[in-house]
Amino acid sequence: MCIFMRNFHFMEQFRIFIVEDDPWYGEILEYHLSQNPDHEIYRYTTGKECLANLSKKPGLISVDYSLPDTNGLELLKKIKEYNSAIPVVIISGQEDVSTAVELLKKGASDYFIKDDNTKELLWIAIGRIKERQSLVKEVEDLKEELGQKYDFTKAIKGNSPSMLKIFSLLEKASRTNINVSITGETGTGKEVVAKAIHYNSERKKKPFVAVNMAAIPRELIESELFGHEKGSFTGALTRKIGKFEEANKGTLFLDEIAELDLSLQSKILRVLQERELIRVGGNEKVPLDVRLIVATHKNLLDEVKKGHFREDLFYRIMGLPVDLPPLRERGNDILLLAKFFLDEFCKSNKLGNIGISPEAKEKLMKYSFPGNVRELKAIIDLSAVMGDGQNINADDIFFASASGDLLSASEKTMKEYTADIIKHFLKKYDNNVVKVADKLDIGKSTIYKMIQNNELTLN
Repeated sequence: MCIFMRNFHFMEQFRIFIVEDDPWYGEILEYHLSQNPDHEIYRYTTGKECLANLSKKPGLISVDYSLPDTNGLELLKKIKEYNSAIPVVIISGQEDVSTAVELLKKGASDYFIKDDNTKELLWIAIGRIKERQSLVKEVEDLKEELGQKYDFTKAIKGNSPSMLKIFSLLEKASRTNINVSITGETGTGKEVVAKAIHYNSERKKKPFVAVNMAAIPRELIESELFGHEKGSFTGALTRKIGKFEEANKGTLFLDEIAELDLSLQSKILRVLQERELIRVGGNEKVPLDVRLIVATHKNLLDEVKKGHFREDLFYRIMGLPVDLPPLRERGNDILLLAKFFLDEFCKSNKLGNIGISPEAKEKLMKYSFPGNVRELKAIIDLSAVMGDGQNINADDIFFASASGDLLSASEKTMKEYTADIIKHFLKKYDNNVVKVADKLDIGKSTIYKMIQNNELTLN
């Protein structure tokens, strides 16, 4: 007994259910097992009481075969139906080989005859079960650790040949600090890939900082990237730390790098070469240790040839090139992603399980998805709302029309997509706000507020 106490003293509380209708024998088992301070004992006299308390997540259940309201076999079946992983030990007053064999076939961990040795046998069985669970937990932890480091499929969905090649590249990128340049059409998931590289690298506990070059006004971008000192220009009331400094020891992701002004390209080149920066209006040199990942939907080499992008910066940032395939070239990944987005939408909106009909799948597979993964997500979210609650059918799927009434192929925010969807249905239902709100399962006030803010107009 002392050996087991030493081995498991520092484990979490191990919860044991004793289901025994004989109070005297139940007390003996409880007293014996409670000698280990890591054991938390619960006693019940009926199978019904045991089943009612399974939510307490017992680590083991000891069951007397003959109970007032059931027998050990029936209770075992119900426990396994609730959670097949719960170990169950059956204790019987009668030695019956056929019964023991049947119980073990149905998933019992052990079968003991009720005598003077039972409590010691039960103690040993508990020790074996805890040791086995500890090994399983250790294996699961190792798998999780390896999965977090190498399994990019947790963040990026796809099993097409083109995506398997991408996963291989990402694994290589995670092993070193090499710069990475990601190319691909708008909506292919370039930032998701950048995050996957960062969070599977040695820098995963350090910052990941993303900057969209196209979204920052030209006059502010230098301060945004490099920071500034107090009083360096009108409005600089305090010192500002730039994105490069924010990402120190971590990863800086520069999206739409091709939109960067030539004058700033030279400054970024210097920072990358010298591994230090000087804030705008300052003199102090700030040392940097930053892994750089860049992305663009343009061909950077073509931009170099046109004189729009510095050749020396191009070779500095190119590093490991990753070219993401458009969704239309990923085959059945379309359906895999559609199911993933549908499940996520249903979960967040408490819609239950919704399927995709064969006709709807066929319709999805025939579409070219100019907006790529981002467009697919918007289409699936809307289809889930429009469906009958059980399946998405072909008629529930709306693609971008030539005039862009519903889903534009251009890059938009989710707020803009939402506005497009509401506009479409306002037009379809003759500006009947109540009907549209009911159809889309949103509040009327949401639509009225968007109209008030000029985000929507009634035709």
